[in-house]
Amino acid sequence: MAYQIEISPTAVADIESIFLWIKEDSPEQAYRWVRGCYEIMLTLENFPKRCSLALESQYMGIEVRQLLYKKQFYILFTVSEEVEEQEGSVRIHRVRGGSQQRLQTIDQLLGDEPET
Repeated sequence: MAYQIEISPTAVADIESIFLWIKEDSPEQAYRWVRGCYEIMLTLENFPKRCSLALESQYMGIEVRQLLYKKQFYILFTVSEEVEEQEGSVRIHRVRGGSQQRLQTIDQLLGDEPET
């Protein structure tokens, strides 16, 4: 089954923020980083459950998975499946740097408004 990829507005804002941070030192590297980030997200179309559960799963009460990118960025997502219709979707909620504080509430994960 191929999964449909959905990227939340919050995840897009996370990517933009990381891009601007990298761009301060190297614009070329920043563009490569963004392109690679979206490319690795597309790999979730097949077998998204190959990715490990995120630490946030332990205290948020939902199954949150993580895909590691460039050894220091975590792409946090959930998987939903419609068994009867043989469809599924991957919703990418956040893209976080490894040095950033872990998300504490489900609103920080699922909210569709970027943090200010």
